[in-house]
Amino acid sequence: MPGDDLDAVWKALADGTRRSILDLLRHGPRTTTEIVEAFPHLTRFGVMKHIDVLREAGLIHTREEGRQRINALNVVPIRQIYERWVGRFEELWASHLLRIKEEAEAQAARKRPRPG
Repeated sequence: MPGDDLDAVWKALADGTRRSILDLLRHGPRTTTEIVEAFPHLTRFGVMKHIDVLREAGLIHTREEGRQRINALNVVPIRQIYERWVGRFEELWASHLLRIKEEAEAQAARKRPRPG
């Protein structure tokens, strides 16, 4: 769908560093300095750009506490993706997996030697 309101979220999630930042924030809010320190291979400016993309996509909220900026994960956009793209297919996947399980069990039963 053109103009999908989740486009910015998908774009933000497409980058491995941004996903790593979200993984870090899953454990609780972090200051910007703590996030920068968790990625020593990147410059502060580089990490800040990633944080900005995540913030613009609505994946993190940032609040100021004195001179510090506290960043926290916002799971709502991820839940929206889950409900739209994963949840709808969950039943389909489950039925396919059940058929595969049943076929594997049937094949195993055919290969077992019969008592005799």
